[in-house]
Amino acid sequence: MGKIIQFFKESFAELKKVVWPGVDDVVSSVKVVLISTIVVAAVLGLLDWLFVTGMNLIF
Repeated sequence: MGKIIQFFKESFAELKKVVWPGVDDVVSSVKVVLISTIVVAAVLGLLDWLFVTGMNLIF
């Protein structure tokens, strides 16, 4: 039981050393992820449309 208590004490001590990101950093990271997701979805949608159109012209 002593090892478990020591584990949690050390875990909390390590968490106190962590430098957590600020609100501005989190917001900017979220913006990058959202914009990247939208761009990739648009490119994949365009490619899908091109392939479907091409296949409909062939067949």
